[in-house]
Amino acid sequence: MNFLTWVIGLVVIYILGGIKIINEYERGVRFTMGKYTGVMNPGLRIIMPIIQSYKKVDMRVKTVDVPSQECISKDNVSIKVNAVLYYKVSDVTKAILEVENFNYAVSQLAQTTMRNIIGEFELDGVLQGREQISGQIRQIVDKDTDPWGIKITKIEIKDIELPDDMKRVISKEAEAEREKRAVIIKAKGEMVAATNIALAAKTLAKSEGALHLRTLETLNSLSSDKSNTVVFAIPIEILEAMKKIKK
Repeated sequence: MNFLTWVIGLVVIYILGGIKIINEYERGVRFTMGKYTGVMNPGLRIIMPIIQSYKKVDMRVKTVDVPSQECISKDNVSIKVNAVLYYKVSDVTKAILEVENFNYAVSQLAQTTMRNIIGEFELDGVLQGREQISGQIRQIVDKDTDPWGIKITKIEIKDIELPDDMKRVISKEAEAEREKRAVIIKAKGEMVAATNIALAAKTLAKSEGALHLRTLETLNSLSSDKSNTVVFAIPIEILEAMKKIKK
């Protein structure tokens, strides 16, 4: 009787030891005697201890921080670039059978690819074309990780660190560019002002007495401030107008 009780107890322990729970966001890869025998879907699952084993794989999107890499641009400028990578497991069987540690493998592949792609762009292209560079890195990494059952969803370059000497050079270049634009804008403004003054002078010349009225208006605006002393030169047009009146 005791022997039977021991046997039943061992059987119950054996069965309970084989009960596994797979969450909704997970999949299990089952091995029987070391051989792949299928994928375990979410829910309550039973395996045979000792004979069978399994590995869980998280199917959610994962985030990999690509550490800062020392890159050389096409114009031989040394810069440090870091990025963040998002990926998910699309084929759980390949992720377990084809690569030892897919998380580490994806991180290393992203670092190498980023250095290679950065080397194809000049510094200005790297600073201005982050989206283009990120797209090229994602395309290459996604293609290389496809045999591993990995889907790269997004790669974003977070920061580009420049040497201090290069920062000063870029700052001086930007300052010179702003000064150039300021000079051009000022010159265009003077051209417009000169054109308008010439048109105004032609209009005043065509109308008799127009210059006299304009002079009086100017004097009126100056007379509002009593502290000013105005020395007024009588225009020749006024004298000619007075001659006509006497006649």
